[in-house]
Amino acid sequence: VKGIPILAYSSPCHVPKITDIVSANKFSQPTAMTKQTIPDHARLDRVIAEARRQSSEREATYRERALKLFPWICGRCGREFAGVRLKELTVHHKDHNHDNNPLDGSNWELLCLYCHDNEHSRVMDEAARGRGAGDQASVATHNPFADLKARLEGKKG
Repeated sequence: VKGIPILAYSSPCHVPKITDIVSANKFSQPTAMTKQTIPDHARLDRVIAEARRQSSEREATYRERALKLFPWICGRCGREFAGVRLKELTVHHKDHNHDNNPLDGSNWELLCLYCHDNEHSRVMDEAARGRGAGDQASVATHNPFADLKARLEGKKG
């Protein structure tokens, strides 16, 4: 077998064991010595303090507050989010002012990434048309079925 060193055996009926092959292999890796480490308690305390500080800062953000206030469901499509997929749920500011963050969450709604992108695209399309987000579109004036009843009456007689 290629890669296995040839061993000299004392008797012809000696069957090599795996330990014989590994010990005779000059390319085998020496076993790693386990090093017992002493934990650096000061460093561990710093890491824990930093993690707690970051956690409290995250809780202070409007995203974390919104996730505590509202169910983890997209306000448009109704999909539910939990676990790893929770990052796909975004906080949308209803008035599009990111500085307007009331504690009661009245300016927020949770939207999935797709609905959030759709909302902002819709607002940008409205702005490009020269209308505000709340303005109504112009009403169509042509009604192709306006005189349908009269035409049907004319066919009967």
